[in-house]
Amino acid sequence: MPVPSQLPTARAISGFDPFSATLHNVIAGEIREMRAKLEALAEVLVGDAHFASAYLEQLQDFDYLIQHADECVNLLERIARGEDSLSAIGHIRLGAVQQRMRDALGGA
Repeated sequence: MPVPSQLPTARAISGFDPFSATLHNVIAGEIREMRAKLEALAEVLVGDAHFASAYLEQLQDFDYLIQHADECVNLLERIARGEDSLSAIGHIRLGAVQQRMRDALGGA
């Protein structure tokens, strides 16, 4: 896909951003990379039985962060594929995350 500098005639149409889908996909990839690093770090920490038993609650936060990252990646990818925001938000499985997204859109 051409980058913006290769599209000198591209202009944003009111309400349309020709680079939005690409940017959503790139951000999704960045979040996916963060998720993978979190998962790898969690695996190392869980491998230490003493640490795991002492910090079980904190280790559960890793699981939540990984799930949260997955939901954000999926949301960005759905929107990049053209799904409208409200429908895309409806697929979020973490209730608190879905509600924050709805609140950000004025409670839609």
